[in-house]
Amino acid sequence: MAASTESFYLGFDFSTQQLKVVAVDGNLSVVHQDNVQFDSELPEFGTQGGVHIHADSLTVTSPVLMWVKALDLILGKMKNAGFDFSRVKALSGSGQQHGSVYWRKGTNQVLRDLQPGKTLHELLKGGFAVSDSPVWMDSSTTEQCQYLETAVGGAQRVADITGSRAYERFTGNQIAKIYKAQPEKYEDTERISLVSSFAASLFLGSYAAIDYSDGSGMNLMDIFSKQWADSCLEATAPHLEERLGAPVHSSAVLGLLSPYHVTRYGFPEDCKVVAFTGDNPGSLAGMRLQEGDIAVSLGTSDTVFLWIKEPRPTVEGHIFCNPVDRSSYMALICYKNGSLTRERIRNKCAGGSWEVFSSVLRTTPTGNNGNIGIYFDAMEITPSAVGVHRFDKENTKVAGFSAQGEIRALVEGQFLAKRVHAEKLGYKIIPGTRVLATGGASSNKDILQVLSDVFYAPVYTIDVANSACLGCGYRALQGLVDESGVSFAEAVRKAPEAQLAVTPTPGADKVFAPLLRRYAELEERVLQESKQ
Repeated sequence: MAASTESFYLGFDFSTQQLKVVAVDGNLSVVHQDNVQFDSELPEFGTQGGVHIHADSLTVTSPVLMWVKALDLILGKMKNAGFDFSRVKALSGSGQQHGSVYWRKGTNQVLRDLQPGKTLHELLKGGFAVSDSPVWMDSSTTEQCQYLETAVGGAQRVADITGSRAYERFTGNQIAKIYKAQPEKYEDTERISLVSSFAASLFLGSYAAIDYSDGSGMNLMDIFSKQWADSCLEATAPHLEERLGAPVHSSAVLGLLSPYHVTRYGFPEDCKVVAFTGDNPGSLAGMRLQEGDIAVSLGTSDTVFLWIKEPRPTVEGHIFCNPVDRSSYMALICYKNGSLTRERIRNKCAGGSWEVFSSVLRTTPTGNNGNIGIYFDAMEITPSAVGVHRFDKENTKVAGFSAQGEIRALVEGQFLAKRVHAEKLGYKIIPGTRVLATGGASSNKDILQVLSDVFYAPVYTIDVANSACLGCGYRALQGLVDESGVSFAEAVRKAPEAQLAVTPTPGADKVFAPLLRRYAELEERVLQESKQ
């Protein structure tokens, strides 16, 4: 344990299936961590995977009071474990993105008057106009998305303003559905929070502002002016701006911790609450991305995080305000065909062996003799297309490659796609660019070598088991020094470094420059053919 005078900083993560907490000390070493699993530890709410999937299979919600009770539980666990709350200087947190919470009229006063002798879930039992919050897995708002895009001037126009085209899971479209389907509940709503700002409110003892970064995932905020966009508000619901409150930058100190927590758990009276943000922005902080960096998570689905200075929104991918640098942006690109596709090709072409798969990558030529493969086993998100498409060096469609050619075509194709889409959104590789790799496939050095060659940058691996949580612990510390102009990178310089895994093969940039242009053209061709 740290020296008894050491300050602590807490990061909470209200994710889909659990609530997690991490405490770090002034050297950014983890000194405590805990979690509450919703399904098993709060069985009275009857969730599976933290959610309720409704009969239409499209509507997906979580009980708000489950999240409240989880906070009671986790703080109780910390107290029972002897955690010294008196040393906590600041706390922050994250929430699953896009989910929304509807506070009933009069609840702000309840938050201000919390009685330390009772649990939060007892005190807030009647505090919500909507008891089941729509979450990011919900896809029931197609009608509202179409209305928003029509009202504002098309999908690209919505993206130009808010950073993303209209998506079913995005908060504005969920609010529009509640206003239309349950107008009396909307009328009874005093404030609408994101999961992140809802969680911050529980600590602050009053309604917490939405931060710019998580606010970018709503289809409601102009990501350039960082204000609510009138055209989007008007297309969503009446009197919405007053229910949202003014957004704030992600490093803002929202205020002091509620006296409720000071009395009940022994936090110091001067403990600060730093703005909470979304789980993806929280992860960017936890991975300590810097300008020019790109993080690639190689899992069931592949996700790419980018640090961008001059964003160019498109109808694919998402651009958010950067949670740790006010003048920058972050982008997020999701790919459905990740590890399951890699495993299918491994089984088909390498006898189910990763060793054979890797040796093929080591012994086949960089650039695959000009052959390019696009492997969309399931309907892809980026772009919206399906099927396996193979092309020879003349861009002629072919029925198949050799087993070795297929393995290399798959891995190169997946990484070419990531660079093409990143650059479309405004990403630039600069001197000092690092590729940070996480997820299951990041343990395979031969796959990482291809990633390094395609981006022509060194690849580092990072442990991100609790990246959102950890990132919010870091952000709590940053919030205290942000006003004095200390950068995030400077604030977290003591955190563990990423490990260098591979460096690019000399000359790989010359091989991939023409392949990147060809891949972009061929993917567009596949997309157009799929629309016919």
